[in-house]
Amino acid sequence: MTSVPGLDIRVEDHIGWLVLDRPRQKNAFTGEMLRVWAEAYRAFQDDDQVRAVVVTGTGDAFCAGADLGDLGEKRTPLGSRRLMTDHVHPVARAAEDLAKPLIAAVNGAAVGAGMDMALMCDYRIASERARFSEGYVRVGLVPGDGGCHYLPRIVGRSRALRLLWTGEFVAADQALAWGLADEICPPDQLLARAREFAGTLASQPPVAVGLIKRAVQAGEYTDLRTSLDLIASHQAVVQATADSAEALAAFVGKRPPHYTGE
Repeated sequence: MTSVPGLDIRVEDHIGWLVLDRPRQKNAFTGEMLRVWAEAYRAFQDDDQVRAVVVTGTGDAFCAGADLGDLGEKRTPLGSRRLMTDHVHPVARAAEDLAKPLIAAVNGAAVGAGMDMALMCDYRIASERARFSEGYVRVGLVPGDGGCHYLPRIVGRSRALRLLWTGEFVAADQALAWGLADEICPPDQLLARAREFAGTLASQPPVAVGLIKRAVQAGEYTDLRTSLDLIASHQAVVQATADSAEALAAFVGKRPPHYTGE
């Protein structure tokens, strides 16, 4: 898998890592980074060796959003729309298509589209130094990378509107209380904790993990009867896998299981 300047992509111990590496620019992303970011999520989905994915940043920021020097030049209305739909939004769509756990290790400030990149993850582990801001309104913009979609589902409508309207910063402890962060830890423990949690998920039966994520996603948009019907089909598929038999054998035999994804 090819990395580009500002983006380090690798696979270690069944964990796919996507590391934003432009610390002097607060990890603001370029158009080239966006293209490879979306490609990386799709590649992680297709790679059976990858069972969980972590996205994080270097330096004192998670991501400051778009590099306006690269993406912020004047455009026609149609050109601006195409910038969003053809370059920015593919990352969100690739994240939605990723059936594997997607974890954000938020090491510092996550601002604007940088915050949205964290919100589209399934689970957010934040450094005690992390701060979150939907700062678009401060530069006369509306949230362009899914913030109006993700944020109300995480913190509720009224609180989301407050954050979107004001662009105010939310510190790590408040983010934890509001559900923007799922856990916080000291800065020097963040990557180790992300690796530990991703490793725990990677040690579970991959088919079951993926179908659980798909069922939760579908449940956000469907009624109970549809959700129950879907999970009945998922259960039938999972029970037919070798990993399901291995899980039961390991439980009965009181030994660690070994899963192959089959």
